[in-house]
This record gives sequence, C-alpha cells and structure tokens, in this order.
Amino acid sequence: MGRFLFVVPPLVGHVNPAVGTAAALAARGHDIAWAGLPELVHGLAGADAVVFPCALPDDGLSRPADLKGPAAFQFLWESFLVPLADAMAPGVRGAIEAYDPDVVVCDQQAVAGALVAEALGRTWVTSATTSAELVDPLAGMPKVAAWLDGLLAELRGRIAGGRGGADPRFSPHGVLAFTTRALLGPVALPDRVWLVGPSVAARPSSPDDFPWDWLDASTLPTVLVSLGTANNDAGARFLNAAATALGGMADRVRAVLVDPGTVVEGPLADTLLVRRHVPQLALLERLDAVVCHAGHNTVCESLWHGVPLVVAPIRDDQPIVAGQVVDSGAGVRLRFGRADPARIGAAIEAVLDPAGGHRKAAEAVGESFRAAGGSEAAADRLETLSAVTGVRGS
Repeated sequence: MGRFLFVVPPLVGHVNPAVGTAAALAARGHDIAWAGLPELVHGLAGADAVVFPCALPDDGLSRPADLKGPAAFQFLWESFLVPLADAMAPGVRGAIEAYDPDVVVCDQQAVAGALVAEALGRTWVTSATTSAELVDPLAGMPKVAAWLDGLLAELRGRIAGGRGGADPRFSPHGVLAFTTRALLGPVALPDRVWLVGPSVAARPSSPDDFPWDWLDASTLPTVLVSLGTANNDAGARFLNAAATALGGMADRVRAVLVDPGTVVEGPLADTLLVRRHVPQLALLERLDAVVCHAGHNTVCESLWHGVPLVVAPIRDDQPIVAGQVVDSGAGVRLRFGRADPARIGAAIEAVLDPAGGHRKAAEAVGESFRAAGGSEAAADRLETLSAVTGVRGS
C-alpha cells in the first residue's frame, strides 16, 4: 500500500480538508503521516496521528488586524508564509527522509513542503484548500507577481539549495482543488488541476457541551455568525454589530454567534446564543443561513449542506471567495468595514427570503460538491499517483 505525507501549515482551515483526504486513504489501508504543528494536527486528525514536528518562527505568527489589499498581501508572504517556510523546512526534510513517502501532499501555504520535496526528487501534489490562486489574482499586477517570484527564489535558495524550478503553489504532478465549477466559475485551468470538491468529513470527537436543547426549543430560522479562528482582533466591531442586528430580529430569527475572543458585549437577546466554539459540521445540518468572513472552508461546508451565506470578506482570498458565492447566487455580500446592524440585518433577511433563490442556489452548489466526490475523489487521485510512483521506483 502507499505511504502519504501531508505537509500542513498551522491553520485550521488548511488542515481540515487534508484530514478528510487522509482519512479516506487510511480507510483503504494506506499509511499516513503528517508534517506540521503536532498539537493542531492531533486536535483535528486524532490523537493517534503520526506527526513529524515542524517549528514555527521564533517570534511566532501574527498579523495586524488593520491590513487590507496590497499591504495585506505583502505582509502575508513576506512576514507570514516565507518565515513559516523557513521555520518548517528542517522538520519537513526530516519527515521526508525518515518516513520515505510515495507522495508528499503539500498545502499551498506550506511552501516548504513543495520546495523541499522537489529538491529531494520526491513526487509531490499541491493541496489547494482555497480557490483564490486558481483564478490567478496577480494576472493584472506583473510587478507584484515578479516581486513574489523573487521572494520565492530566495526562499528556494535558502531551504532547497536552489534546486528545482516548479512554482511551489502548483505541482506539475497534480493540484487537488477542493471546489467545483459551480462555485469556481468558468476559469481556464490546466489539466493537472483536479476539481475534487470539498473534503468534508467527520472530525475527532470531543466533549460536546453544546446546548442542543436550545435549538429544539424554537422553530424560528437559525443563523450562525462566525469569522473563523484567525480574525479575533479584526472582528470585534462586526460581531457586536451582528449581535445588535439579530437582537432586533428576535421575533423572526435566532442565532448562534461564535466568539472565540470573548469580544461580544451584553446585554443580549434571549434568541442569541454566544459560544467560544461550536461543533460547526453538526450545527450546519440545522441551520438556515450563515454569516461569515468568506473563508473557503466555512463557505464550502455551508454550501455542502445547502445553507445560503452572508459574506463579509476581510482580506487575503476572502474577497475572491465572496465574489464566487455571489456569482453562484448562493449568498449576498457585505463590505466588512461598513457592516452596521442595519446592513447586516437586511442581508440576513435577504438570504432567508425564499423568493431570493439563495437557498436553492446553495443547494445546487452543494449537489455539485457531493457529485465531485470530495475526500474520496482526492484519495482516488493520490492513490493512482502513488501506484505510478511505486512502479517507477521498482
């Protein structure tokens, strides 16, 4: 059977899709290992996961909450992804040499995986957990693209001895793209990009203290408000505005608001439940709408369940994903910086209105996701590649 090494960054939204794919491979009898942050991988993939530790930068990883647009893009690469790659590279190299995988599956934002795997002559596949890079966001900005190329060339020199020449974001062996045309739209793609659909799978069980009885106590439509795990600093104003909006809709809507940074201020309506964490996948089966930052993971999990969205993108790939949601008809978009209670309330009313067609569009995208195969389709691709690699190496 095959041996697969998943190289992942310390970002929940990038690990979760890999977890589903790894689980599908393991169920077929293949061996799985990880290179990343052990506590994060164990929390998402299970305590028994084999993890080769990778370090973080000495000064940690953080991003200013107020950066947007080009400044946010520059900071993302120069002060986040490249330092992360420098820190992870020794652990990735050690993992490949010790584990001897047939295929290395490298997240697009764990570029050390791609650079080191290529330098060692290993077969590697890109895990594109967001569709932002697939639409070539730098096509109209040649100077920015050249700057990034230079940055990656310097990184290759430091951690891979200058060996190799492939774009670490797009493996020549294949790109697992966890989306479908129904959301991505009519973008021209090379044959090596495999649209497998989202990898949505059960996650390791944990003590569940979510008050499900609260949901059962009412027949009002239920809305989830979540800005993900990396936007605590930027999200305080938005979350409080959402709480105010939903409090004014207490006769028509109830809501679960995810507040990991405990930034939401009271008093709050009885129809608003504030939690630091929620069992999102289980909750989505019982929701009527989701308000979020257009993170690709939350968007895809919502649409998988046919739940329409209000998207308020903050930065990075989120504006691109938000545009895809709107173009598909599955939701409406807000400007994050201008989202006040009135605008948030109106957007929620719009996606809940059956006449708007947002629910039907969300269900159509979800059907395309399930038809694409998700984690099983991704496992098929990796399994086939592993078999070819084995033949060549025999």
